[in-house]
Amino acid sequence: MSDKLKVLIVDDEAPARDLLQNYLARLHNVEITGECENGFEAIKTIQENPPDVLLLDIQMPKINGFELLEVLDPCPEVIFTTAFDQYAIKAFEKNAVDYLLKPFSLERFSQAIEKARQRIIQADEEGMTAVQHLKQNLDDDRQVLDRVVTRLGSKITVIPVEKICYIEAQDDYVMIYSELGHHLKERTMKYFMQYLPPGQFLQIHRSYIINLSQIASIELYEKNTHLVILRCGARLRASQEGYKRLREIL
Repeated sequence: MSDKLKVLIVDDEAPARDLLQNYLARLHNVEITGECENGFEAIKTIQENPPDVLLLDIQMPKINGFELLEVLDPCPEVIFTTAFDQYAIKAFEKNAVDYLLKPFSLERFSQAIEKARQRIIQADEEGMTAVQHLKQNLDDDRQVLDRVVTRLGSKITVIPVEKICYIEAQDDYVMIYSELGHHLKERTMKYFMQYLPPGQFLQIHRSYIINLSQIASIELYEKNTHLVILRCGARLRASQEGYKRLREIL
């Protein structure tokens, strides 16, 4: 970290961004790298000029603050600035640097910035940021998925789960095939089976999770082996256990 702490503001409300700029201007050894109205802008800005700290709102259009963190790698330290205490408190408990519940004072804000500075110094010594801890623990309180956010370069895609055709294992990643194309996501098959809507998706093979509404037909491929034909055109082999689960459901 340089002598100056580089800070990026991400908030969809102009008055909130103006207040944060005003507060930052009163602090020493702080540089504002930019301000963004949404997560899409933030991705591009972070790529072009990586900050040390994100001042991040949670409730924003297009993608929320937590979804933005999912697609950032590496990720700066995060101070949440929000009007919704139920989200902010959860984030704080999960090792965010700090949360600021709107409205907050300059004194409270300066305390959070100093805490971020100290956290970065500590991370340089220990080799792991608080945000990495935060991203590891966000899933603990996650409910059923209604959409999946993916990123390729500066492009973010928001995929509603009902548009997913199937998911294929790719080592430590998965490939999501949907009406919006195919997108790589750094998640496991176990994660998706845990958080996708129950009764809507089924794992038919260690490599495949399918959307049951996408099934067009099931064909015998060879002895004890079946192919599941999906409406999107995919022909996926079901394991014996996967076919058994299919029969039980259908």
